[in-house]
Amino acid sequence: VSGPSGAGKSTILARVLEEMRNLRFSVSHTTRAARDAETEGVHYHFVDRFKFESMRARQEFVESAEVHGQLYGTSRAEYDGAAADGVDLLLDLDVQGAAQVRAAYADAVSVFILPPSYTDLERRLRGRGPDDEASFQRRLAVAGEEMSYFRKYQYAIVNVDLEASVEALKTVIRASRLRTSRVAETAEKILSTFQTRKEK
Repeated sequence: VSGPSGAGKSTILARVLEEMRNLRFSVSHTTRAARDAETEGVHYHFVDRFKFESMRARQEFVESAEVHGQLYGTSRAEYDGAAADGVDLLLDLDVQGAAQVRAAYADAVSVFILPPSYTDLERRLRGRGPDDEASFQRRLAVAGEEMSYFRKYQYAIVNVDLEASVEALKTVIRASRLRTSRVAETAEKILSTFQTRKEK
């Protein structure tokens, strides 16, 4: 799932994770400092640049990108752990990371969260607290650039109403779980029982 800062993505993801079973949040690695309400291993794995670059050199990331001067990446361990446990992995990614995941995994499902308008996004970002005007304007410019990529995604949700947006994302996840590629193994087993009866 991608979307510009201030579109409400984190709130939507938190609600969906709370309300759906067999779904796990992918805890990314980042070189940025933890914010007040963030916990190591829950929101992010906070590492220094040297450690991040070392992991990237060893190809330990499914995807990695630089955003606002900081590095972010999804480790292969996160993906492998979810696959082993039989749960779906929910990734919060910028447009660069999402493109890498789509290229690496043909069955990846991509969703873009959009704000209702420029005015709404500006109001939400200003409400987040003290940012100098230059970095605030930079965030708005980056948001505009990111939103131009929404067509690359399979689904797009305009976050006008939080409840409706949460339900929309849950609907996408439910539908993706019913794709023939996901059900193929079970379907083949059922099909083989027909073959067995035919041979009798």
